Amino acid sequence: MRNGLCARQTGMTLIEILVSVLILAIGLLGAAALQLNALKYTDSSTLSSQASFVAYDMMDRIRANPDADYRLASLASAPSAGNLNTPKIQDLFDFSNNIKTFAGPSGDGSIAVTNRQVTVSVIWNDSRATNKAGTMQTFTVTSRVAIDAKVVTP
Repeated sequence: MRNGLCARQTGMTLIEILVSVLILAIGLLGAAALQLNALKYTDSSTLSSQASFVAYDMMDRIRANPDADYRLASLASAPSAGNLNTPKIQDLFDFSNNIKTFAGPSGDGSIAVTNRQVTVSVIWNDSRATNKAGTMQTFTVTSRVAIDAKVVTP
């Protein structure tokens, strides 16, 4: 009788413990990868938000001074210093400075004006989100900034 009782196994074997630790390790690696992707995409969305803030800020400045010519091919042609007495120069300097502050030296921007329609573009390097070096993203906003004067016919 005693031999029948001893043949039954009680407790866990070392193999069962190793399998459970392996399953736990795989789960933790998956959670770590998920966390890294979340951080990467959060950074990308932060840059997109900052680009939209810069573009809409410039669009508001152009709306406040609609008769000035705000055309800007790239930040290379932006004023190197601000001038508080000349709103256009100060606005273009601030636009350039804002882009360089959030996007670094690789950031760029442009302003195209066609009649009363203005297109503001902000370009930045988003390599971190795509895992490809040199990946540039662009945020563009287009708006009509003023109403054309009515033509009165006699």
